[in-house]
Parts: sequence; structure tokens; C-alpha cells
Amino acid sequence: MSAGPAAALSVTLCRDPRQFAALEEQWNRLVRSCPAATPFQSHAWLHSWWLSYGKDGRLRIVLVRRGEELVGAAALMLVHRPLPLLVPLGGAITDYFDVLVSAEYADQVVPALAHGLHRAARGAVVDLREVRPGAAAEGLCKHWPGVGARLTDSTCMELPALPFDELVKRMPASGAQRVRAKLRKTDAAGIEEREAGEQDVPRAVRTLLRLHEKQWRGRGVTPEHLRPRFAEHLTRASRRMVRTGEARLTEFRLDGKVVAANLTLLSAGLSGGYLYGADPDLRARKVDVATLLLRHDAGRALAEGRPVVSFLRGNEPYKNHWRPETVVSQRFLLATGALAPLLRLHESQVTGRERAVDALREALPAARDWRARLSELRVR
Repeated sequence: MSAGPAAALSVTLCRDPRQFAALEEQWNRLVRSCPAATPFQSHAWLHSWWLSYGKDGRLRIVLVRRGEELVGAAALMLVHRPLPLLVPLGGAITDYFDVLVSAEYADQVVPALAHGLHRAARGAVVDLREVRPGAAAEGLCKHWPGVGARLTDSTCMELPALPFDELVKRMPASGAQRVRAKLRKTDAAGIEEREAGEQDVPRAVRTLLRLHEKQWRGRGVTPEHLRPRFAEHLTRASRRMVRTGEARLTEFRLDGKVVAANLTLLSAGLSGGYLYGADPDLRARKVDVATLLLRHDAGRALAEGRPVVSFLRGNEPYKNHWRPETVVSQRFLLATGALAPLLRLHESQVTGRERAVDALREALPAARDWRARLSELRVR
């Protein structure tokens, strides 16, 4: 495929996992040239995910080159569920999707990438989930030569990278006072912090996942977090990302024992808390684990010049205590003109599922209330 006479660009479609593996060095250079890229666009994350979750014959990566230099990429795969779709690599365990576009050549690369993806789609609808506001994929959609739709996706929470005391001051006075009191108790416990090196990562990931399972036992742990393929992916990706400075795995020790562990994913624009585990026994010692982890991540983000501390996906109540900025990701559906009816069908299915999920969320509090009342009746 050719990008046209505007520049010496070429657009190709990679379907060979071995070729994808060999792109690591070029891919990492491209990531560094993309200010909007998140840690989930790193080669380490995406290639590791493919090794654990990919299916033979489904890889579809659109590549844009300027001479020999890789200046654009869209990492996708083909699925059938039940409609033929091109979806991002990374799946449900990935918080943000974006295409990669070299900032230096963005005006040329974005249209080339859009037309290359248009040709690659052919009989499939392109479904780009979890696109962060300001992502390069927004420009891709503006240049899309076919039909499209824009929907909302997950809610994410973000804080500015400020001195921790400034973050505490964002809270109501009573909440700030409680946080300071909790931190005094946490510090009095004598918890020590230690960052895992590349060689320590396999052991540290095992410890993190063990603590994560223990922490959520009986409270609805995410099933995928307990599966061997997830552990394999997280170990493989984290080891590479720790080496390249794209991840930090921190262990918190008490009396020589690891009692909490936290995996933070890093890019130029943000520091994102991806997964943590903590021993439930810390509650008895009045240790506020969430605040301990946030203080550590905020301090490191500030020292490293990363402007945002992200809680990533989810609007859990504990996050709102810090008065974070709410950032809603986008979902772009794209197709050739000939596939417009298929795109509309998929759009209606997506919005129908979302309405069903919203209705379920509204019904859950009432269901819990009824269960509580029934329990009271049984007791009586």
C-alpha cells in the first residue's frame, strides 16, 4: 500500500508475529516520539499480551514507514464475536488504546495510517476502545475515509502530580485530617519501601498476585487476575518494562516480610497504578494501604516530571476522596462505506449492552437492600 506523493511514506500490514517481535527497537523509538502514548502502547506490553492471548492468523498491525524509519503504527487483531471486528491488541486487561504517530511527521502519517487501516479493514468493522481524550487516534478518525460513530467508554480518574501535602489539601478538611492521622499510624508501623529490579520481577509479580488474591478473597476478585496466562503476561511485560523504565514494581515490607506490592506503569505523560496487592492483616495495624501507595506514586511522579498520576479505569468511591479529575475514554467505530449497515448493527448491540449494564447497576443497591431485609427476617 502506498501513502501517496505527499511524502516518502509506505504503509504495510504486518500479520506475522515474528515480524512483530522483531520490531521492538523501532517500536520503542516510535513510542518515545509520541507525546500522547501511554504505557499500554509499549512493545513490551503489546507483544507480551499477544504471546499470552493472541490467536494464530488474527494479527493485523498497520505500519507506516518513512524510508526505513517506523513513524506510525496501529496494533490490532481480527476477531469474530459474532461480527468480524478489528480490535486493539491488549484486550480487556489494557486500560488505554492509541495508535502511534511520530509527532515530527504527524500531518503526513495520520492520513496515511487512516487509509492503510481502511484498506486493512475490508470486511470488518474497526472497534477502537478506551481511547483517551487527546490521543493520536482522534486524528486518525478525522481522516477516516469511510463511516464512523463515536461512543463513550470507561471512566478514569486522574490527579495532577503535586507534593503529597498539596494533594491532601484538595480534600475536605475533615478528610484531610483523617488522612494525616492514618499516615502517622502507617509511618509508625515502620513499613519499608523497595523497588524490584529486573531480575527480581518474576518473584515480585508472584508475591503481588498472591497478595492481590488474598486481599480480594470473598469480595469478588477479577477472575482473569487469577489465571496463569495473566501471570505469564504480567511477569514477561513487567520485566521488560522495568528494564526500559516503563514500569515500577514496588514492595512494602514490615518486619522483613512483603505485606504489599504495587505495579505502576509509566510514560512521559502519566504514572498509572495498574495493580496492587496487600495483606488484609494490615487493617489491624491501622495501615491505610491506598494512601500509602498514592503517596509513593505521587512523590515519584513529581520527581520524574510526569504531570499526571492516574488511577486508571474505574470510579471506585475511595478514589473520589481525593477530588480527582474525571476523564471519560472514547470508543470509535469505523468501517468502509459498504459496511455501514454492519457498523450500525454493532453500534446498536454495544449501546444495548451498555443500557443493560446501567440498569443492572441501578438494580444492585435495591437487591442488596432486599437481601439485608431477608436476613433480618430470618434472624427474627
